[in-house]
Order: sequence, then C-alpha cells, then structure tokens
Amino acid sequence: MSWETVAEFVAAVLSHYWLGLMAAVAVLWMLGAHNRLMRHRAAIVAAWGQLDEQMKRRREVLPPLVDALREPLAAEAPALDAVLEAQAQLQRAVDALKPLAAKSLAEVLHAESRLTSAQTRLKALLEQHPELVQREDIAGWMQALKDVQTRKDVARHVFNDAVNAYNQALLQYPTRLLKPLFGLRTAVTL
Repeated sequence: MSWETVAEFVAAVLSHYWLGLMAAVAVLWMLGAHNRLMRHRAAIVAAWGQLDEQMKRRREVLPPLVDALREPLAAEAPALDAVLEAQAQLQRAVDALKPLAAKSLAEVLHAESRLTSAQTRLKALLEQHPELVQREDIAGWMQALKDVQTRKDVARHVFNDAVNAYNQALLQYPTRLLKPLFGLRTAVTL
C-alpha cells in the first residue's frame, strides 16, 4: 500500500465526515428553529387564554347590567337585547375558534365589532339618562364593565404582540425555509 492510496482514503473519509457534520449542523439548526417557533406559538395560545378570560368576565358583567337597565329603559328593549345577542354571538365565535385559524379569528373580530357597536349604543342611552348612572347598582356594573374592558384591551395587546413576534420569527431568513416543510402559516392579530 502506497502513501498515495492512504492519502486518497483519508481524503475520502474526511470529505464524508465534513458532509455528515454539515448535515448534523443543519438538522440541529432546523430543530432549534422549529422549537423557537413552537415557543412563539405557545405564547400566542397563552395570550389567547388571558384574552378569553377577560371575555368571560365581560360575559359575566353584561347580563346583570342589562337586567338593571330593563325596567328604567323599557322603551329601549331592542337595544338592550342587541347587547345580549351580540355577546352571545361573540361567545359562539369564541367557542368555535380554532387556534391560529384566520377564518375563526375573523369571525371573532366580526362578533367583537358587533358587541362594541351594541355597547356604544348602550352608553349613548345612558348619556341620555344621567339619573340612571347615579344609581348605585348601575354605577357598580358600569365600573365593573369599564375595568373588564381595560383588562381585555391589555390582554388583546399582549395577544397581538405574541402574534407579531411569531410572524416576525417565521418570516426571518433562513427560518422561513421551514414554513413549507412543517406547514406553518402566519397568525392573525385581533
């Protein structure tokens, strides 16, 4: 056996060694990038949980407020019913929500918009009847609704921040190469 043959053998082994090492590094990077994206998705799910909790609290506050207003605003029953119906529609959309699904989130957004409109109408009615706001029971429910709305807005902001962080991570090169490999899609903000 000549030195040339040994050198050729060593060169062949080393070339395969480097290819194997490069493949291992690529696989390790891919696993790390995928795990980072999954942490972002978990943050989105956690933020949604906080937002959902605030929506549930609002659902607990709205019916007693509407009930307290039924008698003094009997002539405005359709507006009061609209608040409760919009709340029910929102709850149905939230219950049907599939995590990170754009269509489901669009339905939640539509229902949330409808509820916001109904609540705006309710606030306008209360502005027309300032004596109602002075009532202790109604004032308490209005304050509770305002507090829940503030917490919901903060939770929505946290959710949108989590979605934006995920989307940015997903669109960065070379991580975006994993998008078709794992069937990942960008998430939708609220």
